[in-house]
Amino acid sequence: MRHSIAVSQAMGSCQTVFVGAQTRLPSQAILRLGPHEIRMNSFAWALSKHENHHDGEAMHERFWSRSLACLRCLLLAVAAAMACAAWAAPEAAATLREKYASLGEQLQKNQFSRPLVLDSVETPERLTGDIYAIVEFPFGAVRAGLSSPDHWCDVMILHINTKYCHAVVGPSATTLRVNIGKKTPEDLAHVARIVFNYDIGASTPDYFDIVLGAKDGPLGTSDYRIRLEAVALPNAKTFLHLTYSYSVSLISKVAMQTYLGTIGRGKVGFTVVGRQANGQPIYIEGVRGLVERNTMRYYLAINSFLEADRLAPAAQLEKRLQSWFTAVERYPRQLHEMDRTAYLGMKRAENLRQQTLQ
Repeated sequence: MRHSIAVSQAMGSCQTVFVGAQTRLPSQAILRLGPHEIRMNSFAWALSKHENHHDGEAMHERFWSRSLACLRCLLLAVAAAMACAAWAAPEAAATLREKYASLGEQLQKNQFSRPLVLDSVETPERLTGDIYAIVEFPFGAVRAGLSSPDHWCDVMILHINTKYCHAVVGPSATTLRVNIGKKTPEDLAHVARIVFNYDIGASTPDYFDIVLGAKDGPLGTSDYRIRLEAVALPNAKTFLHLTYSYSVSLISKVAMQTYLGTIGRGKVGFTVVGRQANGQPIYIEGVRGLVERNTMRYYLAINSFLEADRLAPAAQLEKRLQSWFTAVERYPRQLHEMDRTAYLGMKRAENLRQQTLQ
């Protein structure tokens, strides 16, 4: 009997595949190691055959022979996946450190009054926002706080458009069920749901990489991706890189242009594209402005979570809400949407709702 095992690793350029001879076995077992996925066809087949045949010494010997062969392959595959991750994490950490070094002057002198650099890219198929920032929290606290899917829901719900977030840990994957709606209280039945897969791509003593990915989004968007990677810095600080991106279709482009031509008219992002006669900045508009605003909202949510994470659990929610609203109001031209009282009332109710699975 021939066996087939495949290991896939989707971190950086590291890809490892072990495939034996082809087989026609009907079942397969899947082992996930973060983003790693190990498929073992003949192991499940051998177990099922064992359950169906309880007699015969020859059958017993064949079962154990196949099981041991599969186990050896499994151990080899696990070792390969772990070695691949061990190789990729230092490379990714080095790349992020190089980026930190290259942004030295921009991190010190910028329009944000904090060590932060924001960029955005628009292509015919995709919108992407990137933020690089130094946060005043030790790496260990950042990694511990953001390595929990429940904590990511604490982050996501701060965004003004997030109506609900609940983490679901399944046998083969962890997901975040997130509802996105308007900037007002809404019934969940009337808002779009995005299901994010939650993956820890890497976690080492000085680097981590977490990815939230969703196949489908609202209004014809797809391939949503929120990625946060971080590297330790001296003096109990951490360097973060946040990416927020999604693919667009003809339907989503029409919907965005409709929004930007009506209630979104006059809204801007953070990139300065020129100067007025009086020297005042002219900011990017359109869909790049849109993705920049939301990237900044998510970054400020992460920072607000980290600020509150040092407090007693009973005080954390109120601290997160107050910190996030204070932070966005530092950029009223781009981010102001409602007054503090309305925001706090809406978010307290939404946080209470997300304590149960909807």
